[in-house]
Amino acid sequence: MRRRVALPALSTNALSSLAYAPDEILLTLAIAGLSAVQLGPWVGVGVMAVMMILILSYRLSVRAYPSGKGDYQIASENLGPKAGVVVGSALLVDLTLTVAVSMSAASHYVTAAIPAMSGHEGWVAGLGVLVLVVLNLRGVGRGTVARTLPTVLFVGALGVLLFVGGLLALMGQLGQAPSAAYQILPGSEFPNGLEGVAGFILVLRAFSTGSAALTGLESPVSGVAQLTKPKARNAGWVLLWLGITATVLTLGVLFLSVAAGVHMVANPGAELSIDGTAPQGYIQAPVLAQLATAVFGPGVPVVIFSVITIVVLLAAGMVGFISFPRLAYYLASDGYLPRQLRTRGDRMGFSNGILLLGAVALALVLVTGAHLGTLVQLYVVGVFVSFTLSQLGMVRHWGLRLRSAFDRQLRAALRRKKALSLIGFLLSALVLVVILSTKFLHGAWFAVAGIVVLSLGMMGIRKHYDDVDRELAIDAETSVTELPSRVHAIVLVSTLRKPLLRAIAFARATRPQRLEAVMVDVDPEKTERTAAAWERLGMPVPLTVLAAPYRELAGPLLEHIRQSRADRPRDLVVVYIPEYVVGRWWEQLVHNQTGLRLRARLHFEPGVVVASVPWQLASTGQGLKQPGSTPAPR
Repeated sequence: MRRRVALPALSTNALSSLAYAPDEILLTLAIAGLSAVQLGPWVGVGVMAVMMILILSYRLSVRAYPSGKGDYQIASENLGPKAGVVVGSALLVDLTLTVAVSMSAASHYVTAAIPAMSGHEGWVAGLGVLVLVVLNLRGVGRGTVARTLPTVLFVGALGVLLFVGGLLALMGQLGQAPSAAYQILPGSEFPNGLEGVAGFILVLRAFSTGSAALTGLESPVSGVAQLTKPKARNAGWVLLWLGITATVLTLGVLFLSVAAGVHMVANPGAELSIDGTAPQGYIQAPVLAQLATAVFGPGVPVVIFSVITIVVLLAAGMVGFISFPRLAYYLASDGYLPRQLRTRGDRMGFSNGILLLGAVALALVLVTGAHLGTLVQLYVVGVFVSFTLSQLGMVRHWGLRLRSAFDRQLRAALRRKKALSLIGFLLSALVLVVILSTKFLHGAWFAVAGIVVLSLGMMGIRKHYDDVDRELAIDAETSVTELPSRVHAIVLVSTLRKPLLRAIAFARATRPQRLEAVMVDVDPEKTERTAAAWERLGMPVPLTVLAAPYRELAGPLLEHIRQSRADRPRDLVVVYIPEYVVGRWWEQLVHNQTGLRLRARLHFEPGVVVASVPWQLASTGQGLKQPGSTPAPR
C-alpha cells in the first residue's frame, strides 16, 4: 500500500478509540463532580503527549525491525524468549480486548440511536462479534477499500463536527448536550471536588483510563510489510500523521465536550439529578453522539454520525481479527502456541485463530454485559506491557550497536536513538505503574492474571514441543532396518456382519504369523448367537471369547493383548476394528462410539497398532459402490 492509503488502513484501531476514550476520561473525573470534569481536556493533553513521545520511539523501532513482527520480535531478540512470550501474551490479550471493546462501544451507539435496545448492549455486542467471525471466515472485508473507507468517513465526519462546533462555540451559538441539564452528584469521598491525595489519584485514574487512546499504535509497526518501499520510512510517516490526527481530534473532542456541557457518569440513575431528583428513563448517549446533538441538533445528522461511528468500530474489530491470527501464527511457528493456529482455511485466513478470538471476545462481552468501563480497565494493561518491554528491547538494541560502532558520527547518532528509546521505556513504564496502581483493584488484575497464565501456558507448550522433538529425533543408536519378530493380528468381533468380514479379509491379506478373532462376552446371549453363526459359516479364523465379569469391553481386551505381549515381547500386535461411516451428522449420534473409545485406550499400549476398517453406509453415497461388500474369501 502507498502511505496515503496505509494511513487510514493502519490507523483504524487507534482512531476508533475516539469513540470511547474521551468518554472514559470524563466519566472518571465526574466522580469528583462538575468542577473535576473541566480538567478533562488537560488530562487529554497528557495522554497525547505520551502518545507523541512513544510514536517518536516507534519510528526508530520500525526502521530497526521492518519485518512486521513488531514488539514480539523486538523483545525476543533483545531481551530473550521469555520476554518475547510475555509481549506476545500481552498483545494477544490486547487484540482480544480490541474486539470486545470495539463491539461494546458500538452497542452503546446502537442504543443511542435506537433507545428500545437499551439494556441489551451485551447481546448487541455479541451479535457484532459473531458478524465479524463470519466475515473473517469468509474472507470478506479485507480489501483496501473496506479497510480505509470507514476510517476516512469517520475522520471526515468528526472533523466536520469539530470544525462546525468550534465555530459555533467561538460565536457563542453552540447548543448544549442532552446531558447538560443534569447536575453531577460527586461521590461521598469527594464532597469538595478534587482535593488532596484522593483528587490527585483520581486524575491519575482518568489519565490511565484515557490511555486507551494509545491502543493501536502497534498497527503500523506490525503492518509495515504491507507498505510500498521504502517500507520503514513510510511506516514512520504513517505513525507521525497518525499521532498528529489523533492528537487534534482527541483534544478537539474533549474541549468541545466541556464547552457543550457533556456529562458522563458511570451510573446515571444515582449520579445525575435534575431539580434534586434522579432522572427517569434517561439513556446516556456516548460523548460523540451528544456532541453531534449539540452541534447539529437532534435528528438525521446524529443518526448518520452514529452509523459512521459504528462502522469504524466494526472496522477496528476487523483489525483485531486480522492481527490476532497473524500474531498467533508467529507464536505457533516458534512453538509457543498449538501448531493448529498455523493452519489457513479455504479463504486463506487463519480459521482456528479467528474462531479462538471470536469465542473469547464473545465471552467477554456477554459476561460483562458490554460494560465499557470494565473492559477498558483491562484493555490498557496489555498494550503498555508490550510498549514497556519493546522500548526496553530497543534500548538494549542500540546499546549492542554502540559496542561495535567506532565511527564518531555513527556513535553520536546511536546515542541519540538510545536516549529516545530510553525516554520511551521510562515513560511507558511510568504509565504502566500508574495504570496498575490506580486500576489494579478495578479490574486490571484480571488482565495481569490473563497475561501471566497465557505466558506460563505458552512456555509450557514450547517445553512440550522441545521434549517431543528430543524424544523423536533419530540418534546414533536408532536402527533403520529393525523389524518386529512376528505380527499378531487381532480382529475385534462385535456382530457377525459384512464389516467384520471385510476386516477379516484385510487382516488375512497382510499374512500375519498369528490371526485370531476376539469377542468380549459383555452380552452372553449375543455371544452365544455369534459363536453358533461362526461355526455354521465355517469362518476361516478361530474365535476367542474373553470373559467380561463387569461387562466392560476394553479391560479384558487390553489384558489379553498384554498377556500376548508378555509372552512374545518383540511381536507387533495389530488390532483391526470394523466401523461404519455415516453420511449425516445425526446418524453419528445414534451409533455406538465404542470403537472410538477403544482406539483411544489402545493408543497407550506399547507395541500395538490399531487399524480402522471403514464400511461406508448407503447414506454416504458410497454404500453400493464400495469393493469387498461380499463375504471375505476363504
